[in-house]
Amino acid sequence: MDKGHKATISTRFISTAFMVLAIAIFKPFGLEMWQWQASVHLLALFALGMFSCFLTEIILRYIIRMPRSYDRGVSYIINRNLRFQCINTPLVSLLICFYRHFAMSELVEGNRLSLGNYLETLVIIAFLSFAIGLYWRFKYRSKYLAMELEETRLLNEELKKVQESKVDDSDDVQNNATSPVDASLTLTGTTNESVTLQISHLLYIEAVGNYVKVSHLCDNQVHADMLRATMKQMEETLQNYPMIVRCHRAFLVNLSQVEQIVSHSGSTQLIVKHCHESLPVSRSNMSTIKEALKLN
Repeated sequence: MDKGHKATISTRFISTAFMVLAIAIFKPFGLEMWQWQASVHLLALFALGMFSCFLTEIILRYIIRMPRSYDRGVSYIINRNLRFQCINTPLVSLLICFYRHFAMSELVEGNRLSLGNYLETLVIIAFLSFAIGLYWRFKYRSKYLAMELEETRLLNEELKKVQESKVDDSDDVQNNATSPVDASLTLTGTTNESVTLQISHLLYIEAVGNYVKVSHLCDNQVHADMLRATMKQMEETLQNYPMIVRCHRAFLVNLSQVEQIVSHSGSTQLIVKHCHESLPVSRSNMSTIKEALKLN
């Protein structure tokens, strides 16, 4: 069993214990009526909580296809933990509601299974889950930031290697044939306007309402041309150029023209050469950037 797996089990164990401790203190579900038997019910609730965590892990891993991984970056970990809470909270609430009905309704008639009881249980567990989530986020904040910085450092190293490789390839072919990245391309809109440029000179494309802004180099100066087109059209036109990827729903970027990848407080940005614009990177597109850097 690896260290990350042990840490996850420990986290689930402590979180479930915190939930049971809070229930023991505030005594919902008529627990005060059970006297010494209340401790038995609390142990049963702890077992249900751990069982629910186990089921949620199975759902995430085999149904949603989100395996536990510390190699996919901070964004993946945070997103997975959020999904874990969204699945586990209603699930453990349902299990507790059934337990109230079958094991705790003898002395407390109000524990009978009903929609009202489920909603009551869900509110209590959701509040506890929120408090537990805040605790772990605060506890692991420095760890997440360190992982984030390390991930950004590795991405910048990959970016530098790829760009150096492109420069070497360009030098090899400049006297023999035209490199694909130096080929000219014409981007057209839905009307008659068009922009002709070298692929290597493209900086980024931004969606602006019903138009796209094409930022590129022309005579060593940054130019911006507007085309009436959609980002999907631009993406389809440039799909044969693996270094041009979507980093955000509103941006396509040429990774060959990215000066640096920076990360701050959970957000990642790409600093573009020449214009020094900062382009946002959405969590859903981070994997696309990583894949482009690995493939090239």
